[in-house]
Amino acid sequence: MSKTIKLLLIMGALSLTLFVTEKDKCANAQGAKTGPVLSVLLDPKIAKSSMSGRAFLVLSKSESKGITPEPRWIDPDPFFGLDVSRLKPGEPLLIDNKWQGFPLENIEKVPPGTYWASAILDLNKASRKIFSSEGNYFSKSVKVEIGSVNQAPIVLVLDQVFHEPQFPETDVVKLAQMESKLLSKFHGRTIMLRAGVALPQSYKDNKDRKYPAIYEVPGFGGNHFAALSSHSRGKTVVEGEEVVHIMLDPDCPLGHHVFADSANNGPWGKALTEEFIPFLEKEFRLIPQSWARLVTGHSSGGWSSLWLQLKYPNVFGGVWSTAPDPDDFRDFQRINLYASNQNMFKDEKGKDRPIGRRGDTPFLFYKPFSDMEFAMGRGGQLGSFEAVFSERDSQGNPKKLWDRKTGVMDNDTAESWKKYDIRLLVENNKDALFGKLKGKIHVYMGDKDTFYLEGATRLLGDTLKKLGSDATVVLFAGKDHSNLMDAELRARISKEMAQALQKGKQLNSNR
Repeated sequence: MSKTIKLLLIMGALSLTLFVTEKDKCANAQGAKTGPVLSVLLDPKIAKSSMSGRAFLVLSKSESKGITPEPRWIDPDPFFGLDVSRLKPGEPLLIDNKWQGFPLENIEKVPPGTYWASAILDLNKASRKIFSSEGNYFSKSVKVEIGSVNQAPIVLVLDQVFHEPQFPETDVVKLAQMESKLLSKFHGRTIMLRAGVALPQSYKDNKDRKYPAIYEVPGFGGNHFAALSSHSRGKTVVEGEEVVHIMLDPDCPLGHHVFADSANNGPWGKALTEEFIPFLEKEFRLIPQSWARLVTGHSSGGWSSLWLQLKYPNVFGGVWSTAPDPDDFRDFQRINLYASNQNMFKDEKGKDRPIGRRGDTPFLFYKPFSDMEFAMGRGGQLGSFEAVFSERDSQGNPKKLWDRKTGVMDNDTAESWKKYDIRLLVENNKDALFGKLKGKIHVYMGDKDTFYLEGATRLLGDTLKKLGSDATVVLFAGKDHSNLMDAELRARISKEMAQALQKGKQLNSNR
């Protein structure tokens, strides 16, 4: 440790000691419990100027050897966040009750005990991850005794910088990336389009051969690194037909951008179809025709793939969407967004709304899920929906669909979401179902989906059937979000993809 840091820590500790002395006097006078005073200090050795972002404190029962893991949806470690503006290197930032916490309201609610404390400064540069984003500062874990009156003030020094892991290319899996001029212009900084590209075994020895491509969009939290397992999962061969498997990266600071053009995330759909796909086709000898571009995905990736096929019917030759996020907003995980007087936290009977279940037993509810995302500040699943579907507010942020304290939903914001309602997109372009989209739509869902997504898909299926579409929409009895993709369904999708490619080949050769 440098002399400068030692001096700063001593000065910080002295100032905090004075603070804790006064705090203890007041607390003892009122009969309240006392405990350690924590603060965060930005190391001037690595930060040469003031920084703005969101500071976090995480308390864990186990020591973190590197960057603190992202908050879990179930039983997360207590964490607390505070937006900071121009935090100066070497100037202690006190952790107090102004910091928004989850699952505990504030630092004073933490039960007595031994914890490992870590601090992070999220600079919101690229990823949805609030802890492990490129360029974020973080501290080493420090052992603290909550509830102990003898614990000296503790300074958590932000002296580490997180860097994303490099994509480990192999002979058969490559990293593809390019700057998007469209997205860079929208955001005023360089934005990269990225994908992991898995090449078939024959690719290397057939320099003149061109291949069809399967584009896959991973679900929430996934990225292009999933391409590293494409070969072991048989993704480069469908029923004997060799393909290039392309795992796209849907990650962005506000969550999962779903490859839809939006007021907050920017023109991701346009960037993919007009910039990235032409680049990939040239770079990896892909057949530049719609029949040779199939698209698939699960969960948020399921919504993305369905949106891409319907929004760009001339670009893609077929979609296989599994367990998609809500594709009919009349059943948005059991909420009708178009009904008046809706509350996200309470149903019509005043009961807590569940957002997740195991079998028939709810285990995750909207209110605590929303509270967790409020403490996170950005990048959560519900906030990700707002980032895609909402317009911008006067501060340049996504308009809120619901009040974070009461759960009351805003009807005007819900109405503005209609342009992303896939059921309405189908109804408003129904002629395409018998032309550009004929034979291209396949949607598969479990009727016991873990996140109550089956209701929207059932409604979408009813609409497609009513319109006379040949779309395939199947709800599998007893299947949930995680066990839907069993060996039988994977084999079915592989066979259907192969048939679509063979049909496309035949039609193309007859021209």
